[in-house]
Amino acid sequence: MTDYGFGKLNLDAPVKSLVEWKISDQPVAYPDALALMEARAAGIADGTLSEMVWLLEHPPIYTAGTSANDADLIEARFPVYRTGRGGQFTYHGPGQRVGYAMLDLKQRKPDVRAYVRDLEQWLIETLALFNVKGERREGRVGIWVQRGPTSTLNAREDKIAALGVRIKRWVTFHGVALNVDPDLTHFSGIVPCGVSAHGVTSLADLGILVSMADVDIALKQSFKKIFG
Repeated sequence: MTDYGFGKLNLDAPVKSLVEWKISDQPVAYPDALALMEARAAGIADGTLSEMVWLLEHPPIYTAGTSANDADLIEARFPVYRTGRGGQFTYHGPGQRVGYAMLDLKQRKPDVRAYVRDLEQWLIETLALFNVKGERREGRVGIWVQRGPTSTLNAREDKIAALGVRIKRWVTFHGVALNVDPDLTHFSGIVPCGVSAHGVTSLADLGILVSMADVDIALKQSFKKIFG
């Protein structure tokens, strides 16, 4: 049992699941990740492959979802990929844990709204293990944290995690992205998810210094709680 002062993670307890977990230690090129997700999702839909969650990092990139506004690309500092997931512009890069979930909703619950809520709750439960209160915001995608007292003029809230999904033949792919310790200046090339009135943050920015392996353990434990 490891205690970082922000929550307890049981490092010794294996997460038993029929879902295969894949963890990549080196940054994965976005086209390669997309190809693997497409192939895996097709196999799941055909009944020849099991569900999978893939935890990874990407080299610095921007991705544009199906509702992206070109005006939100302020400066193409990094490669830009147009993708079939929902949502707008987002950034991926080192220090950010991406979780791609390839799940069979036909066998689980064929409800897209419920699935998105579950993804949000997955992030909220993961952050809670580090004593961070992640929250939803009406009309805004992602998970947010309050910075400072809510009653002061200096209070603000920042986005700590994003999500975007695509579903084909009731199999999901794409997923979530949690800011652990990325270079937050890299977000300045875009308007993240089309929201310009608020900023972005990370666990490190909040003073919570944990390893990516610790975050992976938290994600696995929270996933089991939400998805079974």
